[in-house]
Amino acid sequence: MASFHAIAVTANAIRGLLANACPKERFPSADFKVYQAADFATTALMDLGVSIYLYRVVFNTSRRNLPPRSTPDGRKLRPPTPVDLHFLLTAWAKSPDQQQELLGWAIRTLQDTPALPAGLLNRFAGDRGEVFRDDESIELIGEILSLQDAVNIWEIAKSNQQPSISYLARMIAIDSDVELTQAAPAQTRGFDSAVVATS
Repeated sequence: MASFHAIAVTANAIRGLLANACPKERFPSADFKVYQAADFATTALMDLGVSIYLYRVVFNTSRRNLPPRSTPDGRKLRPPTPVDLHFLLTAWAKSPDQQQELLGWAIRTLQDTPALPAGLLNRFAGDRGEVFRDDESIELIGEILSLQDAVNIWEIAKSNQQPSISYLARMIAIDSDVELTQAAPAQTRGFDSAVVATS
């Protein structure tokens, strides 16, 4: 299970995966950035590149009740919280042809890497250390934007919205550091006798 840094590290890992795989001979000056909503409103948008925008975070309903986590010293910690992350990938370029080629390349690259292993994720953790354990991975799935999400994103981006595609990063389990209190096991059972009052 991952620490609370997992959301930010996942976004950076998608960015890093695309940046490292980019064919520089085809897109020589391509840039790859993690955006927030305000970035779509600026006039200094990318000349060529792909933005990664986290537009929604939801609880994963298929595995919501995970068991408590055990530490190596035997302590029990509160169960992890599984969440799904919804990203919008947008291609930017000066010409429609190059923009659409860049988006097609990004889609193909992510489809060829349907799972992000812990090694890749932790490579983009920066000074956060090891955020994901060795046995963890994140599944990337292409998804269709709901009408409500499309409207919300359009309101944010307005005239700066460009050709985009949505991806779901599924089952990021965020660990807790809060220990579960456990009562000591019962050793003996005691029974008190009662006196019945008579009149």
